This record gives sequence, structure tokens and C-alpha cells, in this order.
Amino acid sequence: MYDRFNRRITYLRVSITDRCNLRCTYCMPAEGVRLMEHNDILSFEEIEEVIRTAVTMGITKVRITGGEPLVRKGVLSLVEKIAVIPGISDFGLTTNGILLSEFAFKLAGAGLHRINISLDTLDPEKYKTITRGGDIQKVFEGIEAAKLAELTPVKINCVVRNSSDEPDAQAVQEYCREKGLEARFIHEMSLADGCFTIVENGHGGDCANCNRLRITANGMIRPCLFSNVQFSIRELGIREALEKAVELKPEKGSINVNGGFHNIGG
Repeated sequence: MYDRFNRRITYLRVSITDRCNLRCTYCMPAEGVRLMEHNDILSFEEIEEVIRTAVTMGITKVRITGGEPLVRKGVLSLVEKIAVIPGISDFGLTTNGILLSEFAFKLAGAGLHRINISLDTLDPEKYKTITRGGDIQKVFEGIEAAKLAELTPVKINCVVRNSSDEPDAQAVQEYCREKGLEARFIHEMSLADGCFTIVENGHGGDCANCNRLRITANGMIRPCLFSNVQFSIRELGIREALEKAVELKPEKGSINVNGGFHNIGG
């Protein structure tokens, strides 16, 4: 699939839930957010059908996101379904790491290729403040489990306020060097203000070369995180929703006032 700016679209990010076991300050308010109704959330069968259709149209890379994808019941069965779809060469999952020590080997056994883990600081108290109660030790345990399960390369997503030269970011960088991990630095973004930059050591935010589509947990295909454009697979059908999203993918991101990081997938 090529969009009108001749970008080849090969990457689909799939949010499977808007639920999360943390309340990170840059993602959602302390009181949480209004959650989707259970019946609105795509079934695993629907998700599998979306991905199978997308692969026939040129998608080769799939990433499961959330919310926190590991809180969704039965996630391993979904990973198994996706892993056997012919044509997927890169299959990953993004997690906050809290449940990863329990799931790492099971995810690898189910066919997941690799994993991204969020970690913004090495300081337990700062981590607890940023995540509103998270236990950083569980993340460290999850990282070690991911390495042992060979979900590699293990990538660490570190959100920074202004620069990767910040002390917390530098500490994360050094930790990654010592542990054989890949660090990526994501500048704090604002959907409503259209504030974003290219991810350091990554590809997010590089509009000129963007190759991705997104599907929300309730079945909306979105061509851009920083856009209000979306198409329902339930109303239009999967293929038409994908085609329209590619056709109307913007040249570059602007603003988004009808979605959030917790339900689009960041």
C-alpha cells in the first residue's frame, strides 16, 4: 500500500485494550479515564481478521499496544493467532513491564518476536510518582525475563521532558548500555497542541517517512496519531476502512482532539 505522498505503508499498531495498571502522569489523569464499554472493544477474532486482511494489503510489521496489553485476559491466545499469520516479519509488543516477568517466556513461546518496555527513570520514588504507584522492581524483573526469553532486541522507551541529556534519561541510557538494551527517547507530547518530535534512536514522529497505521481497541483505523481522521471497521468493513485511512493519511501530524494515548497506543 502506498499513500498519496508515495510512502509505503507496512506497519500496523494494534491497541487491544484501553485499560492500564498504571496512571502515568503524561498519559492520563490521576482519576483515570472513561473506559470503553466491553461490547465496543474488538474481540480477538475481529483483531485477527483485521491483521490478516492488512497483511494481504502489504502490512509486514505488527505491534500490540494498549493501554497495557498484558492486562487483557487471554492475551497469549491472541499472540498465538497473530504469530502464525503468513507475511508478518516483525511482531512486537509494547508494555510498561509490570507484568512482564510473568508473561515473557509465555509470550516468546506463543510466537512474539520482540518487546518494548517503558522506563523513564531508575529512581524508585520518581518512578512511583510518574506512574502514580508503580513498582520499578517489577519492571527490572520483567526486563531480565525478556532478555532470558530472547524477546530481542529489548527496547526501552524513555519519555523525556526536554532532552535526553536530562539526568534520569542519562541514567536510563547507561543502564541500557550495561544490560545490552536499546534505549529510545520520546519527548513528551501533546495531542491537543500538536506537539511532537522525532523519537531519538527510533522512527516515531518522522512524518516524511511514516509507514504506519493504527487501530484502536474499539475498531477505528487511524492513519496518524496526530490527526482526528478515523474509520470504523465495523461500519465500513476492514478493507474499506484500511483503504480510506491510507488514502487520507496526512502529509504530517497536526492535532488530535478525539483520542488519547491510553486508547490509541502512543
